[in-house]
Order: sequence, then C-alpha cells, then structure tokens
Amino acid sequence: MRIVTDLERGGRWTSLKVGGREWLWHREAPERAHVAPGSAFVDAGGLEECVPTVRGTPDHGDAWTRRWHREGETQRVHCRRFSLSRAIRVMGDSAEADHTLTADPGFRFVWAAHALLALSDQAVLYMTRGATTRLHPEAAPLLDRPWPTGAPWAEGPWPIPGGLRLDRFGPDDGTAVGAVVDTDGACVHDGPTDRLTLSVQADGQPTSVALWRNLGGFPEQRLIAAPASNRCSDGPSTSPTPARATPRAYRRPARSTGDLP
Repeated sequence: MRIVTDLERGGRWTSLKVGGREWLWHREAPERAHVAPGSAFVDAGGLEECVPTVRGTPDHGDAWTRRWHREGETQRVHCRRFSLSRAIRVMGDSAEADHTLTADPGFRFVWAAHALLALSDQAVLYMTRGATTRLHPEAAPLLDRPWPTGAPWAEGPWPIPGGLRLDRFGPDDGTAVGAVVDTDGACVHDGPTDRLTLSVQADGQPTSVALWRNLGGFPEQRLIAAPASNRCSDGPSTSPTPARATPRAYRRPARSTGDLP
C-alpha cells in the first residue's frame, strides 16, 4: 500500500494505491492553491479530513483550507478552535491512521475521512446487512414509499433502505444519493480481485459509515464516497443525534486495507 498526502493544501490524501491500483478519484483544481478559511469548498478528489463538520458550515470542515505541518512522524493542522494530528502507518497491504483532536472541553464536532473512490460499473459495497441506514432527502424520488412528513431523513435496513439498492454501482442514471449507515466499516469489491476495506474505531464514541453514491448526478465525477465518520452529524437536518462533545484530547484510529473483510 502507498499513501501520498498534500500538506500544503489541506492535508488531503492524493493517492491510496494498493496492488498497483489507484483507488482515489481526483481532478485538477488549481483554485485550491488560493483558498482561505471560510472559502467555498473546492473539490479536488482524494480523501479529505472533514472536521468539525461535513455537510454543515463550514462545508467539508475547516481543516481542508489550511496548511498542515509535519512534526516527526505526525502531521498536524491548527484551526481556530481545535487542532488535529494524525500518524499514518503503512504495513504491507494495509495502513492505519491514528488521529488526535485537541480542543477545549465541550467542543462539538464531526470527523470524517471523506474518501472519493473511482469505481467501475461492477463495483459492490459490503456493509453489515440489516444495519440502520438513514437516507438524505435527495433520495426521496427514488424510494418505494412516500417520504415521512416533515422528516429530515428516512430510515431502512442496509443494503436496500426504502427499496433503494445502495450496494451496487452500475451505469449512470443521473442520481447522487447520501446516506449514513450504523456500522463501523465497509468493503468495496471491484472486479475479480480488487478489494478495499475501510474501518473506523473510536473507543466510547459513536461511529458510522457515511455513503455518497454518485451515478452521474454530479457529471464531472463518477464514484462512491465511503467516508468513516461519527454517527452524529452537523445539525438536526442530517442526523438524529447531536454533534459529539469532546474531552480535551480525542483519539480516533482509522484503518484501510486491501484485504477481504
């Protein structure tokens, strides 16, 4: 496994290569060189460290607009109300990223490793069968039932919540759908032998996998985003649970591997 990060431009993972395959979708985005805290999000692909928000304000968090620094084996970013450090260790065909967030007691945040994966039509996404899956409102026209009146989300079991099959990629149909699945890992099978497993562990904290499946809804992209994140989200419009309030230091290891789950 080979991982490359861009510390000058938000700490983004620009490459995640396993067995000769590049898993991360990316595009040229020269405007990233000119962003500042508060800028509108500029999507260059790869894997973004989204914190303290994902869909909230600021969009995709605060860390992506800032320069990261290397301190020995640790990579660190200082934001207005918190700092985030990570140590990435590659071990053969797997890797572990150990994160520590430091902030004042009570600081509320969401973290996600927002990985944009470039996949073929044959890709299949495996997660815990029957896990509670919360669909974002853009899924409403695709369901086999009416959207719950006044509800910010709709629930159903993985992999077919509300009659909408989410574990298959397939050809473009012009849709892009977001969901949050109550599980701590996912495995993508793409082709006869290519496998990528993502998992997250955070002792005593809620975790989940947030999914964004784009089948041409955003025409420049054709991918699945499967970031590991807190189960809580940025506000009442996207999650049934409040954002996480943290102690002074918060540590979250995230793992990826090319093996089967």
